[in-house]
Amino acid sequence: MFSTRYLAFIAVAAACALSLALAGPHWLTLLAGALTALGVADLLQTRRALRRNYPLLAHFRFLLESIRPEIRQYFLEDDTEAKPFSRNQRSIVYQRAKVETDKRPFGTQLDVYAAGYEWINHSIAPAAVADHNFRIDIGAHPDCPRAQPYSASVFNISAMSFGALSANAILALNGGARVGGFMHDTGEGSISQYHRQNSGDLVWEIGSGYFGCRQPDGSFSEANFIANATAPQVKMIELKLSQGAKPGHGGVLPGPKVTAEIAATRGVIAGVDCISPARHAEFATPLEMLAFIERLRNLSGGKPTGFKLAIGHPWEFFGIVKAMLASGITPDFIVVDGGEGGTGAAPVEFTDHVGTPLQEALLLVHNTLVGANLRDKIKIGASGKIITAFDIARTLALGADWCNSARGFMFALGCIQSQNCHTDRCPTGVATQDPQRQRALVVPDKTARVAHFHQNTLKALAELIAAAGLSHPSQLRPHHLVRRISPNQVKLASALLPYLEPGELLDPSQLSRLPPVFGLYWPVAQAESFHPLS
Repeated sequence: MFSTRYLAFIAVAAACALSLALAGPHWLTLLAGALTALGVADLLQTRRALRRNYPLLAHFRFLLESIRPEIRQYFLEDDTEAKPFSRNQRSIVYQRAKVETDKRPFGTQLDVYAAGYEWINHSIAPAAVADHNFRIDIGAHPDCPRAQPYSASVFNISAMSFGALSANAILALNGGARVGGFMHDTGEGSISQYHRQNSGDLVWEIGSGYFGCRQPDGSFSEANFIANATAPQVKMIELKLSQGAKPGHGGVLPGPKVTAEIAATRGVIAGVDCISPARHAEFATPLEMLAFIERLRNLSGGKPTGFKLAIGHPWEFFGIVKAMLASGITPDFIVVDGGEGGTGAAPVEFTDHVGTPLQEALLLVHNTLVGANLRDKIKIGASGKIITAFDIARTLALGADWCNSARGFMFALGCIQSQNCHTDRCPTGVATQDPQRQRALVVPDKTARVAHFHQNTLKALAELIAAAGLSHPSQLRPHHLVRRISPNQVKLASALLPYLEPGELLDPSQLSRLPPVFGLYWPVAQAESFHPLS
């Protein structure tokens, strides 16, 4: 029986035959002939059922499907729908990076009576904040002074490696960090020539592949570490245990993508698969990990040294803290990466369902250090979808000392959230190694935008804390943050979220009254192993 699904193919074939018979226009004959050939190929191929059942017509479906993200973003997306970042979030970065007005008329677009809505209570007597260049000292505690403490901004560039980002993106980010006086995390891909060119402050992240400080067999190299770590541009050393987007998952950069530049930066062989193991080879227990951190700190000449992690099993982090108590070795800082963090590529299951979200992860780290009487010795950084001044204020109120942002600074570079980071076809030249694509990213222009985004965000933060009657964001506390629970109920974060008192974890008699995560897992955590006691 004739079906209308073949109608387009039959019409094109008829047009081709008619054009040939009547010696019609040459272009029409060629076009109809090409479409007829495509229809025949559709009918004969065996890989796609739609093409066999809908010759020619199926291609319209594939075309529309291929531009679905663009159609949604440009025509259908709601301004406040965060997937993963809303139009409003992206717009405020673009506006601040370009020094355009970031004001909004006619009131909020948010539903202030929806559960989860948050705000900061203001003061009738706002404070006068003279300077928005808010800084904190890392590695300067009097009980454990370092040879080279670092004064860090409260807002910095989170870890993104050369290889994941283009050379021009790295140049612009580091140039912006130099102009703005804030720090730029290298990511685990080590320190490239593009990180060095503009001399912006660097946090050197060292992952399980030990890129930039490895032997040919992949083990740690003291000599290579010293060569990089003692450079004046490197201000801090960060040991990466895991990242929020894919914790517990290693990585492979396929050989064809390991260019000569990337190979030289990482200390690997060009054209050969570059492996990031899922775990470190230099240590296997919490005590060994802290000894490795102390080793890195000493080799670097006393620069602030810490670690970054996404929280998984609570007893593992508790074991690290118990190792601090047992050994007397404390890191200078801990960076908490939330499970909502981004990455160039990760399995969907990991992106969606592995890793503790930032709020709970930050609370666990902050509370554990407070309960173990270690919080005043260790600074905490936090990263995970931080874009605006309110995001920073909220995160600091919950327990962090500073914030890092990756995708926020990518937006400042011109990223449009096309989500093609893993395809090497980034339309704006941010996340690609294609020379033709990355040339679209003009370094001097984007350097200025990175610096402007940082500066204008901190200016907004200054206005925010001034309205709350504070003079520095370090004064933010949980009681400054209010959250709506239901249409007729709100609570301060200090009443809604659990907070420990100093030393509570050190008193066994107090464990039974603490939040269950501490009562259950602190007793079974051990400094000698990442595994819990039986």
